Amino acid sequence: MPRLRLALQQIDSCVGDLARNAAAVVHGTRQAAGQGAHLVAFPEMALTGYPVEDLALRPSFVEASRAALSALAARLTAEGLGEVPVVVGYLDRCAQALPRYGRPAGAPQNAAAVLHRGAIALTFAKHHLPNYGVFDEFRYFVPGDTLPVLRVHGVDVALAICEDLWQEGGRVPAAREAGAGLLLSVNASPYERDKDDTRLELVRKRAQEAGCTTAYLAMTGGQDELVFDGDSIVVDADGRVLARAPQFAEGCVLVDVELPAAAPEPPSGVLTDGLRVDHVVLSTAPPAPAPATAERAAGTLDGHAERLDDLAEIYTALVVGLRAYVTKNGFGSVVLGLSGGIDSALVAALACDALGAEQVHAVAMPSRYSSEHSVGDAAELARRTGLHFRTVPIGPMFDAYMATLHLTGLAEENLQSRLRGTTLMALSNQEGHLVLAPGNKSELACGYSTLYGDSVGGYGPIKDVYKTVVYELARWRNEAAAARGETPPIPEHSLSKPPSAELRPGQVDTDSLPDYAVLDRILELYVDRDRGREEIVAQGFDAALVTRVLRMVDHAEYKRRQYPPGTKISAKGFGKDRRLPITNHWREGF
Repeated sequence: MPRLRLALQQIDSCVGDLARNAAAVVHGTRQAAGQGAHLVAFPEMALTGYPVEDLALRPSFVEASRAALSALAARLTAEGLGEVPVVVGYLDRCAQALPRYGRPAGAPQNAAAVLHRGAIALTFAKHHLPNYGVFDEFRYFVPGDTLPVLRVHGVDVALAICEDLWQEGGRVPAAREAGAGLLLSVNASPYERDKDDTRLELVRKRAQEAGCTTAYLAMTGGQDELVFDGDSIVVDADGRVLARAPQFAEGCVLVDVELPAAAPEPPSGVLTDGLRVDHVVLSTAPPAPAPATAERAAGTLDGHAERLDDLAEIYTALVVGLRAYVTKNGFGSVVLGLSGGIDSALVAALACDALGAEQVHAVAMPSRYSSEHSVGDAAELARRTGLHFRTVPIGPMFDAYMATLHLTGLAEENLQSRLRGTTLMALSNQEGHLVLAPGNKSELACGYSTLYGDSVGGYGPIKDVYKTVVYELARWRNEAAAARGETPPIPEHSLSKPPSAELRPGQVDTDSLPDYAVLDRILELYVDRDRGREEIVAQGFDAALVTRVLRMVDHAEYKRRQYPPGTKISAKGFGKDRRLPITNHWREGF
């Protein structure tokens, strides 16, 4: 059987940066060609970045994408790389009107192309369009209606895009009907906790349904709130894993696969779901033996990478998401309030790991209610990590406001938080740092935050992390440091003391919130799983407590709308995943 060397390029594209992304494709193709690859693939919409959102509705951007694709095909040939077929995702438009979908000619499409010998040899659009969670692809795109099949060195390779594998029917069974020897899917599927296990089982199942070796190429990096974790997978027709790439790493996975020779007569006609076969022959001669890869090129990834454990995976996702947001948006440094509490401690550790301690600025802003140990814990974390640290007491500012406004109670408490937010924003304006907001998912869910105070910031690194997981991640980070012989970054006292906003004497979080171990279980059912009050109570929770928690969540929607973006790690984060009206009189049983 022909032995095809497949190069899967896990790259981090930047939305809208066509020149940068094209250069990454050229670089990756050169690297793969130098190692004897017969077919090189890049992720879904690699040329434009993903997701492009409403940029898809701008004809100027669509045309720029199409022009960049043509220029890329010519550039590959001009640089001596034209003989290697390259699969690359981009933004296209349909040539004809699609009355079935009520869309005119020129409607955008999530597409991919095969580039070969300076030309665009084949194009196709995503068939199954996701319209759930963070995806709005029915808003933007019209589906493709073909099964693209590429004959490379005598092997028929069927092509698909992301959701084409996640949904039943369509291109997977059509690949079996067409007798494909390989099914190659290019993807930009965002990270979610535990999704790597789901992805592996999906690819195994689809390979068995397609009856052929299946390659799932994934994007890596970050885009706004989304993180892409790589984890490209190749399995044979029986579901046996042939290669699996590292998580959260850019680079090329090279895998040699033995594939059946294509039938003499190319597939044709209309197959499952009305898909029309679009077959293109690039080469029929068996491939020359690929060179040995003992000398691996720089950027070549291990095709049998070990998996990260659960907490390592989450922590890495948070680091990657923060780094991508800061660097892609042109910020050189970040600033955050460092209170000595666990949330700001974890955010500081994440920032140091993402950007380097020299790019992280922390500010302690004690008031008359700040405990000595909290100020000391903040200074100790700064010493351990090496980040920039300063102290700006807010007492004089607080006294000036109180002398004028004579505030009491909650207004007095929140004034302290708002003074801290104002201080951080002033330093941001003066010194150019991006402000990081330290709020966690438990607090955001319940509205346990101060607008224009601790909610101030340009990015919320732990916005989608429940408080109980905040503690787990902090302990994991310290243990990982100790295992490497390094100083754990987070002081033990920040982990052991009761959490408190320290806005009044003796205050602790449990004055306002249930114990986090119970609260987070209720929130996961209500926020993440959309369970109603009666269903949650049936899980064994106190009915009055459930009513109280659900009321807090519902009443805090207006606050969450004003919170900065932050890395998504769950199946349902606050933002695009969960879109509830602010003005809403529906209540769950109360």
